[in-house]
Amino acid sequence: MRNAIISILECALNIADPYKSTKRILKVVGNKIKINNISFDLSSLGKVYVLGAGKASYPIAKAIEDVLGDKIADGIVIVKRGQKENLKRIQVFEAGHPIPDEDGLNATRQIVEIAKKAKENDIVFCPLTGGCSSLLVLPANDISLEDKRTVSKLLLNSGAPIKDINVVRRHISMIKGGRLAQYVHPATCITLSLKTTYDDMPWPDPTLPDPTTFNDAISILRKYNIMDKVPESVKKHLLRGAKDPTLETVKSFDNMQAYTFYVVDRVKVCEKVAEYARKLGFKSFILSTKIEGESRDAGIFLASIASEMEEFGRPFKPPCAIIVSGETTVTIDNEAGIGGPSQELALAAAIQLDKNKSRRTVVASIDTDGNDGITDAAGGIVDYSTLRRLKKLGVDAGKELRSHNSYFALKSSEDLIITGFTGTNIMDLNIILVGR
Repeated sequence: MRNAIISILECALNIADPYKSTKRILKVVGNKIKINNISFDLSSLGKVYVLGAGKASYPIAKAIEDVLGDKIADGIVIVKRGQKENLKRIQVFEAGHPIPDEDGLNATRQIVEIAKKAKENDIVFCPLTGGCSSLLVLPANDISLEDKRTVSKLLLNSGAPIKDINVVRRHISMIKGGRLAQYVHPATCITLSLKTTYDDMPWPDPTLPDPTTFNDAISILRKYNIMDKVPESVKKHLLRGAKDPTLETVKSFDNMQAYTFYVVDRVKVCEKVAEYARKLGFKSFILSTKIEGESRDAGIFLASIASEMEEFGRPFKPPCAIIVSGETTVTIDNEAGIGGPSQELALAAAIQLDKNKSRRTVVASIDTDGNDGITDAAGGIVDYSTLRRLKKLGVDAGKELRSHNSYFALKSSEDLIITGFTGTNIMDLNIILVGR
């Protein structure tokens, strides 16, 4: 069962490879650059630039460089620290994630400089993926980087879903909320991204019109009881923006040449993963591609479903595979240990499997970028034996879960999943296998 679940996870990471997917849709055919259903004549083309950020921006940028080669005049992509690899014609900068830092700020300023010099016949490719909200950082003029960092920490610890966090981020930024595309104009802006659909407005928000407002951002901070905790500069900026429409994010791309292509689609990845699990002999079902909420609650819920299948054969009769994706969160309400949402989900599931005496279930949860939280683990894989191993070692799984110290617990039970940097970050993926 563990071997099968690891094989399914490896299949998912292979399907979600942005490099391969980009090369499938971007080609040079004769005297034309073709990308899906649009093409550009090289004889009338100006310069080509590549400007992007995100945890999967490097493999997309590499694919662009491998296809277009010396047609690229200049480029910058910003990646999470520890992910840097070199490209020939595109500069690669490392920066802080999930908390923005000075390196990200400096690299973003250089991106804006290049974007502003693009001309009408130029093309600017923008590889923008999850993580770019932290890596592509340019605070509003009246907000310091340190104040932006403080807001990021408050939001990440509040338990707010990513769609709410991003509404606030857009409205304290000079590059998000469609502003990067605005800088690129009048050149053609072609965004390549991953379709995660976590947000009502999908990635990538720096090159998409923004339907949300300053009032939405204020409401979110109040909803999570952090409006009074954010720095005064942030509070003043948001309140000023709520009264002044000229400060709003970009609402329309009328008269702009802007296209967005999703090289990997999270829902389609889940569908192909389900097909692969069937080939391994499991009846396969996608339970949800939009799961949100507290990680520990999700872990308990998924383990409880597995227990129901073991005992009563409902809602599905074993052997079966359940696929669940989305993005759960962790609310930090005390002094936290080390872990991440996927590890916390796995540990909570392990506790519930032990409680329900579920002996025929394996649960795996990973962040597909390979780094769950701020750890070197992608996630965890657990079953009925996880708690027995922890008890033998004298580790109190419940205590470690309450302390958000899931990394320590899963490392102790040898249930961490280590993938290294994967080059994709399409989703948090959860697989539940229930045997006969």
